[in-house]
Amino acid sequence: MIMIIPRLTALAIACALMSPASTFAADTVETPASATTADFGSARALVDARKYDEALPMLRQLDQQGPNNPDVLNLIGFSLRKTGKMDEALDYYNRALALNPQHRGANEYLGELYLETKQPEKAKERLEVLRQACGDCEEFQDLSAQINRYAAQ
Repeated sequence: MIMIIPRLTALAIACALMSPASTFAADTVETPASATTADFGSARALVDARKYDEALPMLRQLDQQGPNNPDVLNLIGFSLRKTGKMDEALDYYNRALALNPQHRGANEYLGELYLETKQPEKAKERLEVLRQACGDCEEFQDLSAQINRYAAQ
């Protein structure tokens, strides 16, 4: 019996280390557990290059391979918003936030969507969520600056 407990503990630790959930933390540098880094990296590179229409099929495929990944859902929402598909983008941001209500990227980008659709009060709600989630982080600063620019118009 004494020999079994250390073996079970070691087995439990090994399983935890090998499980997809431990591969990334929510709201990291957007490295999904279910996809290879190269796949997500390629899609992210297209988004960074503002090639949203090219990135979307790759991102949707990643979503099919590993559904319910808030990082992938957030990037799909971002790409949809940048191509003018606000309703679809809203849906993807909300799906990401349903999985991780404090997801920094989804909160920032949803706030930007609200500004783009002339809903500054909702953008301020996202800013408050960011303040509580991460204090004065980059996403908070970015959305705060966007809100200030919107108010100055």
